[in-house]
Amino acid sequence: MDTESLTRMIIQALSEQGVSVERAGGKGLVPVGVSNRHIHLTQADVETLFGAGYQLTPLKDLSQPGQYACKETLTLVGPSMRAIERVRVLGPVRRATQVEISRTDSFVLKVKPPVRESGDVKGSAPITIVGPKGIVSVQEGCIIANRHIHMSPADGAAYGLKDGDYVVVEAEGERRTRFYDVQIRVSDQFVLEMHVDTDDANAAGLGNGAQVRIVQEK
Repeated sequence: MDTESLTRMIIQALSEQGVSVERAGGKGLVPVGVSNRHIHLTQADVETLFGAGYQLTPLKDLSQPGQYACKETLTLVGPSMRAIERVRVLGPVRRATQVEISRTDSFVLKVKPPVRESGDVKGSAPITIVGPKGIVSVQEGCIIANRHIHMSPADGAAYGLKDGDYVVVEAEGERRTRFYDVQIRVSDQFVLEMHVDTDDANAAGLGNGAQVRIVQEK
């Protein structure tokens, strides 16, 4: 059993005994995953961009079960025709195409994406995606992902949190920072990890595997 799994098991056991994470010495610590700009595609859009019958090629598993980075990259083009090349596609395919970028990326592309939970693309910014075999222009689908923490139900119970809660998170170190309005997302398909984009990570001096601490519920 790896260290992270053992830690979660201990926290869950202590929670069932009425011992809080804070008193147990865990202090609400959560590992960090830095999310660079990326693209989620429907199968129909995969085929438009890469050709009929095309299947995405898994390259590397991501921290969340069943999610993976693909070999394929694409070009994003904003309304002013400014572009960002070699943007990674993530799999598996989804029911709606979605592009997640940082605020800095939005300045480059000259788009105005809202800050949203992943999957909430209604009324979001338009974007054009260019592939080797075709072009897809979506009228809504470009967002800046909100700060969020993935948790399993066991983690949620241990931390005393439920899906949809919001918390304040503190990052310590040379660039000590507090993140507000961090959404809790609970599912039996998730493992414990806070996701921030590259802007937030750079501002706080965070990298993949760093640890932050939940300091209070909103």
